[in-house]
Amino acid sequence: MAITDWPEHERPREKLLQRGPEALSDAELLAIFLRTGVRGKTAVDLARELLNSFGSLRRLLEADKPSFCQAAGLGEAKYVQLQAVLEMSRRHLYEVLTRGEALSSPDATRNYLTARLRSYPQEVFACLFLDNRHQVIGFEELFYGTIDGAAVHPREVVRRAMAHNAAAIIFAHNHPSGVAEPSQADKNLTRRLQDALALVDVRVLDHFVIGEGQSFSFAERGML
Repeated sequence: MAITDWPEHERPREKLLQRGPEALSDAELLAIFLRTGVRGKTAVDLARELLNSFGSLRRLLEADKPSFCQAAGLGEAKYVQLQAVLEMSRRHLYEVLTRGEALSSPDATRNYLTARLRSYPQEVFACLFLDNRHQVIGFEELFYGTIDGAAVHPREVVRRAMAHNAAAIIFAHNHPSGVAEPSQADKNLTRRLQDALALVDVRVLDHFVIGEGQSFSFAERGML
């Protein structure tokens, strides 16, 4: 049976309009993105198969291009559309973050950093640069490493902070293992960076470690 033959309150688009996007299942949301199914399958049927195949909605959204394009009902055009949607989401989160003071909106900071760093298969170290009112003035991914580490150079962090004329800074890096707990090396690095930046009067406000579905804040744990 085609989706157009379903009761109106069960059709994903009509359901979203009537009850909001939060009322839809992952399969229903994905079906709206897909727009059409394939021969013998509705868009919802296809969406359910894709979710089963990839294991979860997140894994589908973060799949590399070859894996994504090989799946039934997908392809390069859908991959391009999806990447555009994901980038718009990241830019929206950045705009939300830059509208206020970073310290007064920890959830916005956490959400943006998670969206930027969580899907990388290797460690990435990044910085949020802030002015003297703790408003965000820039974001940069500075160092890229391997699955279990990235070499971070304090001199380069200081140089970029000075280039932005930053008064404060928030560090972030991901753990591809999924475990957000900082290692001893992470703690040592944070202290080294604090000492280096103190020489140029730049305050370190926080260091987020981004894991699988969770993150660790040095400031929230009283480690800064």
